Amino acid sequence: MKFFTVVFIFLVNTCVAQQWQAELMVGATGYHGDLAATGVDFKTLGPAVNLNLKYLLPNNFIALRAGIGYGKIKGSDANSKSTDLQRRNLSFKSNILEGNLCVEINLVDPAEYDGYPYLFAGVGFFHFNPYTYDKNNKKTFLQPLGTEGQGLAEYPNRFMYSLTRACIPFGLGWKYKVNDRYDLIYELGFRYTNTDYLDDVSSTYANPQLLLTNRGSEAAELAWRYKTPATAVAGRIRGNPEAKDWYYMTGIKILIKLGEQ
Repeated sequence: MKFFTVVFIFLVNTCVAQQWQAELMVGATGYHGDLAATGVDFKTLGPAVNLNLKYLLPNNFIALRAGIGYGKIKGSDANSKSTDLQRRNLSFKSNILEGNLCVEINLVDPAEYDGYPYLFAGVGFFHFNPYTYDKNNKKTFLQPLGTEGQGLAEYPNRFMYSLTRACIPFGLGWKYKVNDRYDLIYELGFRYTNTDYLDDVSSTYANPQLLLTNRGSEAAELAWRYKTPATAVAGRIRGNPEAKDWYYMTGIKILIKLGEQ
């Protein structure tokens, strides 16, 4: 967040006669990954809220914005069409806390239209922490368990994944000018992440006996939730490490024009 603050202040101070704007978005967050393989799965949606502070440059086409957002995502094998995945019964939920810096481009002159489209793209960081509920319905965070053998000597190339990662936000939206001070906006924004562990699922199954011995019964249970775990599962495909996980935020925004500098 210190990086975002310094960069945004620099951008602001290099411009003159710009218009301050503030936005509040309320909507939904969704997820795409190993526990939700379809393009858009409405069963992964959770609530989202986002706050942006913006500068509209004098050309009226480009705005610089800094934002923070919060959302909740989820995924479950129970929603899969595959019988094998339904039996596996993996699931997760996670809160997402994000900070970003973006450039927003109006595709037409706002002075000439009451409604018009725009695009945006930028850089960001986000924090996540996947969890699930065990057979006793106890909330359990998954990363410390190393469910794919992360940190074990038998899997030297598997490391504990970081819960704070970079992302690339981009998307599009539609603005409608209500009056001289307020705009009503719909936005759809995607986040490409550099992690495959939003859902705690990435590569192949670790040996359940190794997990049981080194990490305990909870790790073994939550790595493979079929009724009768067996060592024969070790090495089988659990997820796709070549495809990174995504999340997206969408919703309705209210924009308030705060004045000019």
